[in-house]
Amino acid sequence: MFVVAALVAVVVFSGQYVPISGRGSIGQFVALAGAITAVIVFIAAVTSVRARDPSRSGAWPSGRPSERLGWYDIAAVALAYALIALLGWSAIANVVSDSFQGAVVYSLSAALLAGVAVAVTSYAVFLSAVHLTPMSLSLVLVVFLVAGIFTSMLTASNPLWWQENMSMLGVTGDVSARAFNLTLIIAGVVVTTIAHCATSAIPARTRREQRGRRRVRAGLALIGILLACVGILPVDEFLILHTLAASGMALAFFALVAGLRWLVPALPQTFLVLGYVFVAVILVLAVFYFTGYYTLTAVELVAFVLIFCWLLVLIRNTDAMRTSARVKARVQSQAG
Repeated sequence: MFVVAALVAVVVFSGQYVPISGRGSIGQFVALAGAITAVIVFIAAVTSVRARDPSRSGAWPSGRPSERLGWYDIAAVALAYALIALLGWSAIANVVSDSFQGAVVYSLSAALLAGVAVAVTSYAVFLSAVHLTPMSLSLVLVVFLVAGIFTSMLTASNPLWWQENMSMLGVTGDVSARAFNLTLIIAGVVVTTIAHCATSAIPARTRREQRGRRRVRAGLALIGILLACVGILPVDEFLILHTLAASGMALAFFALVAGLRWLVPALPQTFLVLGYVFVAVILVLAVFYFTGYYTLTAVELVAFVLIFCWLLVLIRNTDAMRTSARVKARVQSQAG
């Protein structure tokens, strides 16, 4: 990737003094090339792992066929990696440009720097793809959401969007709005992927446990679908449907937290209590909003952070349950 990116950059920047950021800059080239490379490398990594061992998904270490990634999952995760590379390198270029105001880079140096940046992107994406787990995928999701939403915030044409709500970031029709809506759509698809792989670790030996696992999976998938709908249905064009999707996410989260005690009795008590605390905090903030003490944006931000923190902790606990089941099975086989 280093050689290919450097050669392409030599042609693009031939004989020029290249700015660090902005149109026609090294930052723009690296951001676009890094995004394209991320998609290609991720798909190639997953495909190569499957080709070497068809029993594996190319992502999940358990190797169960039911946990294989579908084409839509691969596409969504690949796009998430691509947008992280695009936004990340753009942000780095802007910071460096502000640090060296007025500086330019000669074409050969720019080509070498571009090659190194694309090679680093390729290496990072490949390592992440071949060792992808539910936990690491959830971290990718968080990084992707933070990068996409903060980019929309920083580039919003209306600097006072926060006085309304977060959905105002997606109503202007400019690049900022498209980035916000696309971030939510892709994130929603990734959440449905996480919903499947994270719940696969939940013990399901009895019919009741199997039913509980299916309901938890359906609840998490519903959150992902509604999150995508929030991006598909901008608030200025589909006010009622957008509001229903956003409210439905919160209600689905509340229902999951309330029902986990019966759906998955094996989950630790401390995790269940944590969910109750998160729900209580969101409800208190909602009261603050209706009494005029808080803005809706503040409530949405806090609720967003709490819900995804809860999801991370849930995945951590289901991974621990998977590990515990494997250890127990190994001990029993050795004892037998």
